[in-house]
Amino acid sequence: MQFVIKDLVESFTNSTGIECEIIISSSGKLTAQINEGAPFDVFVSANMKYPNDLFEKGLTLGKPKIYAHGKLVMWSMKNEITPSILLLENDKIKHIAVANPKTAPYGNAAIEVLNHFQILKKLEPKLVYGENIAQVNQFINSQAAEIGFTSKSVVLSPKINNKGNWVEIDESIYSPIAQGIVCLKNDPSKKNNALKFSDFIFSKKGKEILNTFGYSTNFD
Repeated sequence: MQFVIKDLVESFTNSTGIECEIIISSSGKLTAQINEGAPFDVFVSANMKYPNDLFEKGLTLGKPKIYAHGKLVMWSMKNEITPSILLLENDKIKHIAVANPKTAPYGNAAIEVLNHFQILKKLEPKLVYGENIAQVNQFINSQAAEIGFTSKSVVLSPKINNKGNWVEIDESIYSPIAQGIVCLKNDPSKKNNALKFSDFIFSKKGKEILNTFGYSTNFD
């Protein structure tokens, strides 16, 4: 979300005049900070587990809502590489970057894909695990890994667009990557503004921005 959130906030501020400060980190780290009393008003997460945990602890204004589904892609910064499942077994691929499947939904989705094609065991020696999708992107961008699994929102972002080669993975072979938003019990004076931002995410303009970055907003 680190790329699309900037466009969402800019559009929200332009239409409402409400200024926002963006704090970017992994969902797990942000959840730990919120549990410790960090003064955040809205939590936008790529993993529904964390906002649900906060809701169960009574730290939110309501139940978390799914605002979009993320999409998985394979991406390489090496010009001579055209990403494909078949290529992963090739000897010229020494390292495959994957987010930690225990904590990162995109990592879990990548493992599901490898399992689907029955190549996980064979590829395990090549897998390089990032703490989160941001670290996976660093591995791919620096070419420390010849190829990796990341979010479609990354490769469509203005900063990355047209860099390297990528291919989208068929959504039918991995679990939906549901991403959620929840407003937090923090400063009562900011409650209304927090709720306005949450509503904006689900507005026509919010969905348009999310769609531009490759997110799916059409689901039940």
